[in-house]
Amino acid sequence: MATALAKATDRTAAPHEYAARIGHVSKSFNGPAGPQLVLDDISLDVAPGEFVTLLGASGCGKSTLLNLVAGLDAPTAGTIETPGGRPALMFQEHALFPWLTAGKNVELALRLRGVAKNDRRERAEELLSLVRLQGAYGKRVHELSGGMRQRVAMARALAQDSQLLLMDEPFAALDAITRDVLHDELTRIWRETNVSVLFVTHNVREAVRLAQRVVLLSSRPGRVAHEWTVDIDQPRRIEDAEVAELSVEITEQLRGEIRRHGQH
Repeated sequence: MATALAKATDRTAAPHEYAARIGHVSKSFNGPAGPQLVLDDISLDVAPGEFVTLLGASGCGKSTLLNLVAGLDAPTAGTIETPGGRPALMFQEHALFPWLTAGKNVELALRLRGVAKNDRRERAEELLSLVRLQGAYGKRVHELSGGMRQRVAMARALAQDSQLLLMDEPFAALDAITRDVLHDELTRIWRETNVSVLFVTHNVREAVRLAQRVVLLSSRPGRVAHEWTVDIDQPRRIEDAEVAELSVEITEQLRGEIRRHGQH
């Protein structure tokens, strides 16, 4: 697997001190009543190989921050650095092209990266194998379950060979059992590839189950309100006592932020 993985991703060890550096970032949008401050003076580093979850109430600016890190928008103030190159972004919706097969969806990312045509199919199949979709290369999107579609989306994101994977609530629309399976798969893939992950969620237990570090944003405007280092051995389960205990502590902090800002 290690040889196939290295061939599929062309990953080399990054000498960088961090995978992402967010320095005093603020973001405003123009509204009917004038500029609306969404993010306020956020500073956050993601280390190489680190798994960080961003947690907060709806509307606190989690997805906005992820879009800024992805380069889809520019901050109003502050700086964002991703020295390992452009991050890969995985959305809540799989965003696969329905007229392409699973394999061709992955190949598209390889083609855009400049991988030679003769090498694309083999590498796409290796990436599909990495996400446990062996034999799915020729399947159309409508033939795949929701969980399988998200696996293809994950393979396509990994095909971009980025040192940083940005994930915006990628499992929120899935049923609990499928989500649980994909938590295991994401943890396995993260550990095998050593990619850095910045993962947005509003699910406290999901945040604790997956991350090495949980960052809580305050309600709008979003600020870094609190951070927790998750010192619990992997693999973890949603129902583990240590996961539940830390989740209770974080939930209380989250409720306090919501009350403080008058949101329900």
